[in-house]
Amino acid sequence: MATLHNAAAEGVLRQVDYWWTVFKRTWRGSVISSFVAPLFYVVGMGVLLGGFVSAAPAELEGATSYLAFLVPGLVAAHAMQLAVGETTYPVMGAIKWHRSYHAQMATPLRVCDIVNAHLVFVALRIASACAVFLLVLAPFGVFVTWWGPVLAWFGLILLGMAFATVVFGISARMTSEEGYGVIYRLGVVPLVLFSGSFFPIDNLGPVLGWVARLTPLWHGVDLTRMLCLDTVDATTALVHVLVLVVITALGWRWATRGLEQRLGS
Repeated sequence: MATLHNAAAEGVLRQVDYWWTVFKRTWRGSVISSFVAPLFYVVGMGVLLGGFVSAAPAELEGATSYLAFLVPGLVAAHAMQLAVGETTYPVMGAIKWHRSYHAQMATPLRVCDIVNAHLVFVALRIASACAVFLLVLAPFGVFVTWWGPVLAWFGLILLGMAFATVVFGISARMTSEEGYGVIYRLGVVPLVLFSGSFFPIDNLGPVLGWVARLTPLWHGVDLTRMLCLDTVDATTALVHVLVLVVITALGWRWATRGLEQRLGS
């Protein structure tokens, strides 16, 4: 087992130079989408529009203001969107356009090494973006404790990886980028709107409320919110973590098998 772990780590480390080069060439283009746009969203929705929302904490899942309710949902949705963005067109490009995966396969690297390195890069992107998001919002007074956002940060990385592994597997099996429109329109957008980011899912009614509870994003939103608001229910939090861990593990296998089939390995 230790040998397998060492081999996996070595495979990732061999690709550090490549992914560092990718980051240096692309980070400027992601500043607006990763940091500036979410902040404007919080100010517009949480501060300006939120000033017109008057609701008791019982109606906002323990939040004392709409801003405090909104922030955990937005940062969770942001983690999901980053994960999807980094495992759609970048994966398609590495297979179909610039074919960097094929070049890597000409080395001693295995398919699982390629998948692992890409997912580690995605995890670092999610971790850095969510960390900045939480740090910038700390002065707004939306966090009840100092440790809540810290634990929520780990949960956000797990949430992002749950989506990243699954979407990577989908991308590895797609032959055309046209399908990404379906993923965003019928997957990402409805999840952002109806998984508790903007309003409690109880407002959806009993049937749609339970449908929302079956989505990975709701688990991430609810976990982030209870940590940020210090309303943690240990059993519920454990269920959230287990669901996201299982999805991530199964998604990793799905992604690896998909790329193996695509590259003919």
